[in-house]
Formats: sequence, C-alpha cells, structure tokens
Amino acid sequence: MTGRARHSGPGALRPARLGPADLVRLGGTGLRTRPLRVFLSALGIAIGVAAMVAVVGISSSSRAEVDRRLDSLGTNLLRVAPGKDAAGENVRLPEQVVPMVGRIGPVAEAAATGTLPDAAVYRNEHIPVGRTSSIEVAAADSGLLPAVGGRIRSGRWLSAATEEYPAVVLGAKAAQRLDVRAPGTRLWLGGSWFSLVGVLDPVPLAPEIDSSALVGRATARTYLGYDGHPTTVYVRAREDRVTAVRDVLAATANPQRPSAVLVSRPSDALAAREATESALTGLLLGLGGVALLVGGVGVGNTMVISVLERRPEIGLRRALGATSGQIRGQFVAESLLLSALGGLAGTVLGTLITGGYAYARDWPTSVPFWATAAGIATTLLIGALAGLYPAVRAGRLAPTEALAGT
Repeated sequence: MTGRARHSGPGALRPARLGPADLVRLGGTGLRTRPLRVFLSALGIAIGVAAMVAVVGISSSSRAEVDRRLDSLGTNLLRVAPGKDAAGENVRLPEQVVPMVGRIGPVAEAAATGTLPDAAVYRNEHIPVGRTSSIEVAAADSGLLPAVGGRIRSGRWLSAATEEYPAVVLGAKAAQRLDVRAPGTRLWLGGSWFSLVGVLDPVPLAPEIDSSALVGRATARTYLGYDGHPTTVYVRAREDRVTAVRDVLAATANPQRPSAVLVSRPSDALAAREATESALTGLLLGLGGVALLVGGVGVGNTMVISVLERRPEIGLRRALGATSGQIRGQFVAESLLLSALGGLAGTVLGTLITGGYAYARDWPTSVPFWATAAGIATTLLIGALAGLYPAVRAGRLAPTEALAGT
C-alpha cells in the first residue's frame, strides 16, 4: 500500500497515505526481524519503568500501612512531659497530675509513668553494674495500657494484686535484650529480686515503653524509692476534641508553671517519619529516571543501527513510491512500539515487585494509577524522541543512495 499511488483527479497522482494500522503493522514487522536486539532494548526501558513504579508503589504502600496503623491506634493520644523554666531549671510535674488531667471533660483515659534513673534491671545479680542494655526502669499506673493502646503478649499486666510484692512487666525490646520470655522468671532489679509477670507487644505510639521495665507505683515507692512525680503522662481525648484538650493540657498539668510543660502528639512523629520516607522516595525516583534515560538511549541506538542496516529496504520502498514522511512514520512507529513494550513490561514488573514486598511486610498493596500511567506515557515520549533522529535520517535517504548501500 505504501508504494502505490491513487488518482485524485484527472492526470494527478498522489501517494497513498498510511493509516495508523498500517504504521503499526510496518513497525511490528521491523521489530520481529531483530528479536534479540529488540528484547535487550526493551529490557533497558522495562528496568527503568519497573524501578519507578516499584518505588512509588512501595512508598504508597508504606503510607497506606501508616494510615492503617493510625486508624487502629488512634490519633487522639497526647503526651505530657516536664520541661524547663526560664532559668533553665528542670520543673517536675505534680504528683496528682493524672487526676488533675482526668478532670478535663473530653479526656477519656489518663495514665503516667515515672522514670527511676537510679534503678537498673539485670538478668541476674552477677551482671556487671552499668550493663543495662539501655533498659529504663519506670513506675507505671495500672491504667497505662488502655491509655497508650498497649497489649500483653504473655502473662498479665500490673494490678492491685501485684502491688503487695515486687513484680515487673517488660516491654517488647526489653524482654528481647534480657532474653526472657516466660512469666515467673526472676530479675535482679534495683538491688532486689523481682518476678516477671508479663511481656508487652510493641507500642507504636509510645516506643519508649518497648525498652522499659515497668513496676507498679506502690512497689516503686516501697522497693525503689520512687518520689511519686511522673515524668510522662499519656492522655486519650475524644477524637473531635483533641486540639481543644491540647490547648488546655499544659495549664491543667501544672497550673503554677504551664510554660514549663511539654505537650506533644505521638502520631505527629509517625507523620514526620512518613515525610522523611517521601524525601527518600524522591531520591529513588531520580535513580529510576536515570535508568529510564539509559533505556531510552538504548532504543535510540537500536533505531540508528536499524536505519544503517536497512538502507536497501528504505531505497526499495522509496523507489516504489514511498514518501519521506512515510519512511519517517515507519521508524517512529517502530521506536514507539519498542518503548511501549518495555513500558508495559516494566509496569507489570514494578507492580509485581510492589505486591511481593508489601505481602512480605504484611502491608496493603497500593500502586497509584498515576504512577503506571506516567510510566507508560514517559516511555512513549522517550520512544518518540529516541526514534526522531533515526526516522529523519531514514527519510532523507535518496532512493539511489539507499539502494547502492552507500
């Protein structure tokens, strides 16, 4: 069809036009004659697209997991801690801070912990002093778990029954560092033997608890010299009143020195971590873009070599009536098809990588539609640019020059 002419009027001949289907067929024919070269060129494009789609997909899946965890844990947890006054001196929270905070109407839960800096916990009494494995000992209220959204992995939580004797509950990391799992194990804590009654699951919104050994307040007073002043207060407020509670929390926790009270929202830390991961995602996307550019150079190189190898074919088609525009269209179509093959393969590969990684981490799989659409669109753009020069070069070949192979 490309070499034939058709009459459009008396005595006038015009070259036949190639439709989109004709261009696709011609481009496909050109690719089928060099399968290995086509595969390697498409592979370069596929690697770049797969990298971009996988990076965006994994990042999106991570954000979906953060959102899922926040939905399950709640964003209504506030943390109160003592700060410093104008002179730079540490200001302690009042002993009765928990009932004071609990009187705020929208507050649903309030509990405190008090760090015991002079106490340390060891696997036994033979461990050298100072080798604490970064485990902090703290006195804890009985209502701490509901306030922070914690759960018992094994054993039980501190209760009124355990206040009569030295009992301790370990956070998830503390239990791992001490290499103890079974309740009933004895631990050397603050110069006395304590009985392990429970081990906690990780607490995402209060990670400091994971590395803590927790004892009851009364037990801490009796055995460890606890003065009763909390170092951290955890407050659960109604979802629709979190901001209002946050505004009055400092003045309520320490009416005499509200400026020396620190109030934070643990869920903000997760949001900050997500922002950090977004910055890393941008870097990885840049690397994926470089890989995609390298793939585009490979496509351009394949098309240039194709023009050089197929000069006789180009000359024959020109001699049979094909126009320069039809020759250019054929080679641009080949380049676009080659890039589209790589783009589609890369999109599928990137989606599979995202799905496999999310499955391994027990995350929801999330691949934004815009990422796959952008990957394919980018490959088509690169294919058009990569095939433009070879197509123009092929279209400029004169029939006699091309047939002569010079």
